[in-house]
Amino acid sequence: MKTLYSCLFLTLVFGITASAANETATRLNRAAAVFARMTESEHGIHPDRIASADCIAVIPGFKKGAAGLGIGFGRGYISCRNDSGWSAPAAISLETASLGVQLGGEAIDIVVLSLDKSRRAKLLSERFTIGSDASAAWGNGKSAHEDPNAQMVFYGQTKGAFAGFGLDGATLKRDQSGNKALYGKDLSNSEIVDSGAATPEIAQPFVGRLAQSNNR
Repeated sequence: MKTLYSCLFLTLVFGITASAANETATRLNRAAAVFARMTESEHGIHPDRIASADCIAVIPGFKKGAAGLGIGFGRGYISCRNDSGWSAPAAISLETASLGVQLGGEAIDIVVLSLDKSRRAKLLSERFTIGSDASAAWGNGKSAHEDPNAQMVFYGQTKGAFAGFGLDGATLKRDQSGNKALYGKDLSNSEIVDSGAATPEIAQPFVGRLAQSNNR
């Protein structure tokens, strides 16, 4: 009987682990596809903006949490520049309690460029709040008239059109379960990005896509 319980337990653990790995791979591939689409299209993110970015975060499929409550949530990954190009990605979540009418309840793909390296430590901390920890603005592709003083620039697309929502109060957080699923243990985002963590094989397409943007 004990052997049977042990087998059932191991089967359950393996199933959960495999499910987490599949979900992680799917999200990473979606993030890579979103970044490619928003940088390669005619009206995509200008290469000069990518070149000046210290860190890049991609949140595919950011969604409104509940009708009428204005709560939004999405999960994605962040990578920052290092001596060899782009770091291994750390898992993040983006949360907001106040969505504007522009979003209209639909999913939105988001790319975030952090332009100020001095804010990297805070950006990779447990909680980073837009508005108080850094000023931010919405970009709108190559024709954007962005705030020249913004330390972060957000780009969003839904059904091929650029879109946005209220930024003040939105928070970027470490996705603890996401990091554990990707690296097999609980690592802080700073440990992953700034301490030379090796990029897992399933994350290579995402990091490779960031590297390709430097060659455009």
